[in-house]
Amino acid sequence: MMAPKKNAKSPPKSETNKDGPTASFTQENFEKELRSLSEKAKNRPSFNRKKIGQQAAMHLKSISLLLFIGIYSNVSQLALSPIYGSIPSAINHSKVVMVACFVGWSVNLLLQRVLPFKPIKLLPIIAWYIPVVQYAVGFFTKKLTTDWGPVLTEMLTLFPIMTVSVAIVATWLADADFSLLPPWLADALPGFGSYGFFKLVEDISAKALPMYVGGNLFLTRMGMEIWLALTYTVIAPSKLLLLALPAVIHTALFNTHVMTGMSMSSLQGKYEAEGWKVIDRGESLTGYLSVLENTQVGFRALRCDHSLLGGEWVKFPVDKVAEPIYGVFAMLEAVRLVETEEPIKDLEATALVIGLGIGTTPAALVMHGIDTTVVEIDPLVHAFANQYFHLPANHTPIVDDAVKFARDRAAIAITDAWKYDYIVHDVFTGGAEPVSLFTLEFIQDLATLLKEDGVIAINYAGDFLLPSPALVVRTIKTVFPTCRIFRENPRESDEELEAHGRGDFTNMVIFCTKSTERGLKFRAMVPEDTLKSKARQAYLMPQNEVTVEDIYGVEGDDGAIVRKNETGRLSVWHEQSAVGHWKVMRTVIPPIIWELW
Repeated sequence: MMAPKKNAKSPPKSETNKDGPTASFTQENFEKELRSLSEKAKNRPSFNRKKIGQQAAMHLKSISLLLFIGIYSNVSQLALSPIYGSIPSAINHSKVVMVACFVGWSVNLLLQRVLPFKPIKLLPIIAWYIPVVQYAVGFFTKKLTTDWGPVLTEMLTLFPIMTVSVAIVATWLADADFSLLPPWLADALPGFGSYGFFKLVEDISAKALPMYVGGNLFLTRMGMEIWLALTYTVIAPSKLLLLALPAVIHTALFNTHVMTGMSMSSLQGKYEAEGWKVIDRGESLTGYLSVLENTQVGFRALRCDHSLLGGEWVKFPVDKVAEPIYGVFAMLEAVRLVETEEPIKDLEATALVIGLGIGTTPAALVMHGIDTTVVEIDPLVHAFANQYFHLPANHTPIVDDAVKFARDRAAIAITDAWKYDYIVHDVFTGGAEPVSLFTLEFIQDLATLLKEDGVIAINYAGDFLLPSPALVVRTIKTVFPTCRIFRENPRESDEELEAHGRGDFTNMVIFCTKSTERGLKFRAMVPEDTLKSKARQAYLMPQNEVTVEDIYGVEGDDGAIVRKNETGRLSVWHEQSAVGHWKVMRTVIPPIIWELW
């Protein structure tokens, strides 16, 4: 039998089925696949590094712009406070910020299409013109008032720089890679994350900036705006910066708000044309401070933002103490006149004064021979009072926060050696009293620091048509059972109040003791009490007494008191009170003086 013929070597399956699934396993394709994988392996690390770098740069740039506008939000408020006061400036500020954020996030694509250049190049131009616009709009405050002035100024300054910045951030973050996150979170994170970071910076800078303001030129109000404009110029240089040249020149040569020697000379010339002169000025944690003198009438005053901390007549020769321009400061000295169970001898007495101003009250206490301690939070206020007003050197100055001082001192005030015969509480700035200094807890600390037979006098400036005086008086009487209340000025008629439209804004002084067994009476005034001062002869003995019934029960008074964690009860009424105070200040000093700074 013939053996079957052996078949020839079968070709590879890939050759017989070139279109089949195993076609890629040819030698040529196998080598090609290896080369492809090798190229991918080589390129993958460099590609990732590049992508990571791009993402990091994108987020860093976004964080930087959000950081700048977070700071600018507070710098804008600082720049408005000398003209409007800190409280009126802030009433609509948050609304401007929210609208700017919303508009900026909404128009980012439109901005990219409309502008023939990158939107970031607008930022330095806007920043350089902000001081110019603030300076120019400031001259219209008499017509704009606090109703429109602050919001219009910020709509022309803060709003544009925030809107463009937010639009740029929105564009950058549109390319951010959030693929590792759930879709719902990836969509929401850029917007909410950006706003959250902005608010964090805004809150931190709001607390930090006042603590450092005034340290040097770049930490003044205009200095910070110049610093921010320079920063924007560095990050977005372009030929468009030539458009900002007029603004740079105006800020350097003509803007009296800039704290330079040249602007001080310019300011002096403008003041003299109005019958005023500026003796000195500076910026500190309580606001913009300046020592002003009316050369026509003859008085000198210490200004803080849009309010006066005190003043004295310079046309009268000083014998023992200067003559105050406000009677309320002389009235505070009547704390010495309150009858006590055992008469307090001046040379053996101690006094604590909370809030310095120009030092009218502590100066008188010192001249009576009383060992006087003054707690003032602002070192520049103390420096100006020493240098330009008649504050005697022989007092004990403590530059500290009064709330902290009182809390710490009350904790160790076990014996009378740590306590005071008299306490004078006289704090005021920006058209409203610092709310923390009228809480139940702070008043309780002061009560601890007051001797059992001691006397406290508390000055509160507010609108008697609002519930704020009632809140304050009720809180004080919760701690001190025996009190009498006096207004600086008698109440005007309803017709007069309606005519001038600024409420019933005045100072009231509350004299109190710890005693529940006897009332509060003032001894007769003797010539030595007046320190040869005409103002004290007229105003030392308290006048214009009011009762709690005159204060309690106004519309909005809910019978509450002010506690440390419930300061909003008082703050909400301070907005209206500050607006009324702004109107009063415009009758005391001409608008042009406030506007020039």
